[in-house]
Amino acid sequence: MTDRRVTLENLGAWLIKGNADRVDLAARFARDPRVPSWCVRPGYRTRLARAGQPVVFWASGRRGRLTYGVWGVGRVAAAALPGDPGGVWTLPLDLTVLDEPHRVSRDRLRADDRLAGAEVFRQPQAANPSFLTVAEFAALRDHLSPAR
Repeated sequence: MTDRRVTLENLGAWLIKGNADRVDLAARFARDPRVPSWCVRPGYRTRLARAGQPVVFWASGRRGRLTYGVWGVGRVAAAALPGDPGGVWTLPLDLTVLDEPHRVSRDRLRADDRLAGAEVFRQPQAANPSFLTVAEFAALRDHLSPAR
């Protein structure tokens, strides 16, 4: 069995998820595509997050009305900020959501053998932050527009 623990050596990018069916992310990002922060669960992963590390925004959902998958790519802006005791933390980000034609659908990514084992596919309900390995993030970049 492959070790699924995140280390600074195998981290390609953090992956944060938002449910586009539960919250109208499309409307929110149409108004302002910048994502200055996102909620994350405290734990060893959150403590590994450092300014400058790549981060990917993943929009999840099941209604089929949107292009679910990668909606944005950016960087961690600073270490995570603790919330209330027992609550979520906030991860500061420098991330902008891509225009809709440049988003990459989960179906396209799932069809790429290099990404088939990504945690977001194996454990879609896992808490933020999820992650992509170095190899998975390289594969994802192959699917993004050249500007990314």
